[in-house]
Amino acid sequence: QVQLVESGGGLVQPGGSLRLSCAASGFIFSVYRMSWYRQAPGKGRELVGDIRSDGGSTNYAESVKGRFTISRDNDKDTVYLQMNSLKPEDTAVYYCNVRQFRRDYWGQGTQVTVSS
Repeated sequence: QVQLVESGGGLVQPGGSLRLSCAASGFIFSVYRMSWYRQAPGKGRELVGDIRSDGGSTNYAESVKGRFTISRDNDKDTVYLQMNSLKPEDTAVYYCNVRQFRRDYWGQGTQVTVSS
């Protein structure tokens, strides 16, 4: 079955960096677009960005463009979210996502807290 496991979250000061990872299993990773979402306290889940199956194209929300970078390693079945210049408003639970045949699969999420 599809499994997505996020890791790498934590507490970081404003202006700092974190790198999240999402290890995938149970499906052919290299043929699917992968996405990162986040959900801040009291808010809905929002798309952070996504990456094409071959890693050749990425898209980002305006709020993170120029600060966040999504990459993937199809040999390791892993997608990454490099977050730089973090702001307090980036505080959220971050989830990776894959959509297969109109069904969404989610990991358990990893907490990112940006605070001094």
